[in-house]
Amino acid sequence: MELRTDLAVEAREIAREDIKDVEYKSEEVQGMVIERLSVRTDRAAQLMGKDAGRYVTVNLPPLTDNIRDTDVRILTISREIRRLLPVNGMVLVVGLGNPHITPDALGPRCVTGVLATRHITGEIARSTGLDRLRQVAVLSTGVTGQTGIETGELILSVVKRIKPTAVIVIDALASRRLERLGCTLQISDTGIAPGAGVGNHRTKICKEVLGVPVIALGVPTVVDAVTLVSDLVGEEDQVQQRNLQDKVSPRGSTMVVTPKEIDLLIDRASKLLSLSINMALHSGVETKDLLSLL
Repeated sequence: MELRTDLAVEAREIAREDIKDVEYKSEEVQGMVIERLSVRTDRAAQLMGKDAGRYVTVNLPPLTDNIRDTDVRILTISREIRRLLPVNGMVLVVGLGNPHITPDALGPRCVTGVLATRHITGEIARSTGLDRLRQVAVLSTGVTGQTGIETGELILSVVKRIKPTAVIVIDALASRRLERLGCTLQISDTGIAPGAGVGNHRTKICKEVLGVPVIALGVPTVVDAVTLVSDLVGEEDQVQQRNLQDKVSPRGSTMVVTPKEIDLLIDRASKLLSLSINMALHSGVETKDLLSLL
C-alpha cells in the first residue's frame, strides 16, 4: 500500500532511514526541533520519492496558538527562508491553492499578507524611505479548475515577463500522520508539484522549468485516508489493510482527513508564513518599520 506524504522527513521514515547519499541532521533552535535533510543523488531521490535538494522541516508548537508579530517562530523561519534565497534581486511570491476550500487555502491566504513592492520605484520610493525594500511581486494563481490554465504555465509566463531572481511558492501539504497537521513547516529548494498531496499531479514548478531558484513552503493540512488507515493498522496485517482501504476509498475515490479547527489553523499558519516571508525578504529593514507597512 502506498503511503502518501509531501514531507521529506516522513519519506525518509518510510524508506527505513538508511538510504545512502541522504544526509540528515536535527537540532533544537529556540525550543523548536529543526530537521535538515539533503538528498544528494538521483538514485537517493528515486528511493525516497523526493527530488534531490535540501529540505528543512520546522516542528512547531500547534499553529492554533496565537501568532504575535515578534514571535520567535517568525524570526527562526525567516532565517531559514533567507538561507535559500539569492542575496539580491526581485522575488516573485506565489500562493497556490483554492481559496474556497479551507484546507487548500493556505497559499492564497498567505500572499494577502506579503508586502508587494515592485511597483514602488523612483522618487516615490526615495521620499517615503521605501527604497530600502527589496522588489517583491505577489501572485495568487487559483487552480486549473477555476482558470483553465495550468498553474505552472501561469507562473512561467509571469517569470518570463518580470524576470525575478527567485520564486517562493506556498501550498498546503499532506502528511502521513495526524499529529503533524498544524505543527510542521517544510521549506525546500526543490520546487513543488501542485496537487500532489491529494493525488492530483500537475505541472511541476521548479528551477528546471522556470529557470530560476524555486523555494517551496508548506504546512500539512490533510492526511490521506488510506495512508492513515495503514499507519493505524500497521504493516503486518495486509488483509485488514486491504479491507479497510476498500471502505475508506470506495470505487477508488480519494478521501482526506483534516482537523475540525482547520479554519483557525489556516488563519494562523498564513499569518505566520506571511510575516516570516516579509522578514526574510526585507532583512535590511528594522522589524518595527516593516510591521508598520503591513
